[in-house]
Amino acid sequence: MKEASNEGRFVIDLPDNDSALALTGQDHKNLKRIEELTGSSMVLRGLSLEIFGDSDQLERSIALVELTKSLWQEGQVVSSVDLHLALNALESGRKKDHQELGNQILARSQRGRLLRPKTFRQKTYVDAMKNHDLTFALGPAGTGKTFLATVLAVKMLTDKKVERLVLTRPAVEAGERLGFLPGDLQQKVDPYLRPLYDALHTLLGQEKTISLLEKGVIEVAPLAYMRGRTLDEAFVILDEAQNTTSAQMQMVLTRLGERSRMVVTGDITQVDLPNGQLSGLVEAADLLKSVDGVAVCYLNSADVVRHPLVQKVVNAYASKYNE
Repeated sequence: MKEASNEGRFVIDLPDNDSALALTGQDHKNLKRIEELTGSSMVLRGLSLEIFGDSDQLERSIALVELTKSLWQEGQVVSSVDLHLALNALESGRKKDHQELGNQILARSQRGRLLRPKTFRQKTYVDAMKNHDLTFALGPAGTGKTFLATVLAVKMLTDKKVERLVLTRPAVEAGERLGFLPGDLQQKVDPYLRPLYDALHTLLGQEKTISLLEKGVIEVAPLAYMRGRTLDEAFVILDEAQNTTSAQMQMVLTRLGERSRMVVTGDITQVDLPNGQLSGLVEAADLLKSVDGVAVCYLNSADVVRHPLVQKVVNAYASKYNE
């Protein structure tokens, strides 16, 4: 970066066209968004990004560009979520911590997207999964609970630290009985397991996912299939665990075998169990929070990494239930 001689103007030299496109976004929507957030004016001339404004506006604009550098310098498109998280870090005085987040790359998707924790609590969650045999992650939709667990699971499988992946979730009947759905049992429960398949396709591609499923290296199955088994040398993910009963949770936790790891995820604000029935996730997280080898991580609306509107939706419903 170099400062121009004119007061109220700053020039950032970008390394190449891919970086420029990744930073500015389609139709320069990212520049427009930064202008809205900071009050500055921004113009891209070739590979030179010119920023105009008073000292405060320049400082905030430059900081937002710097905080997303780990993305655009790799040609990774900067999203509105990335800008929002960078702004949060800037306003909370955690610029350095946020820059360090950009260096923790877990994997690369099939489309070349770098996959990493995007918030500080997500980093704590990833570190917990790496260092504990059993990790609970509680938080609202969009906080990356299941996806980050799947990323780490695939990484451990690729690094031959585990021999197989087992992904499971309870098939709660939300208004429809499984018996009325078409197909065999696996076809009946597949719709409940679709989010797990989607994560695998993002990481491995559809062809490789199908191959590993056929070989039994990856198993995606409803929770009922876990009864009576011992899961050795496996990375086990129990998703949507807020919909497990106490008995189901105890059953799946005791499946954990030698050289295995388990991650249990759920959103305790979206329990679909009959009224008055205690969620197995709530009970287990409370009972096991002080047990050596167990980590309990809590994510909240600030960790939502979907469309920015999702965070507002989460906050709106949280306010309603807290009234």
